[in-house]
Amino acid sequence: QLQLVESGGGLVQPGGSLRLSCAASRFALSYYAIHWFRQAPGKERERVSCINSSGRSTNYADSVKGRFTISRDNAKNTVYLRMDSLKPEDTAVYYCAARLNFCSGYVAEYDYWGQGTQVTVSS
Repeated sequence: QLQLVESGGGLVQPGGSLRLSCAASRFALSYYAIHWFRQAPGKERERVSCINSSGRSTNYADSVKGRFTISRDNAKNTVYLRMDSLKPEDTAVYYCAARLNFCSGYVAEYDYWGQGTQVTVSS
């Protein structure tokens, strides 16, 4: 089955940037829409951004619109999340998840998940 591995998290100061990667193995990522979700301590998992399998359609949560950019490189079997102007409220574990072709905003509709990568925004 498809396996996903996130990387690129870490500690960054407010206003800083990070780029997260979601790398796939065992199957071609080009068939899958990839959604980044995040979960802060004591909170529900929330959607961040999604890109469909072709890369032609993307969407963003209002809280990250204009600051985060999702992209994909199907030749490298990887999806990226560029995060700029980071705020303390962006602190969370970030997960990538996959489903065939098209994005969905519902956690339950994603078949494959990575293990998560911690992002901490603090001075």
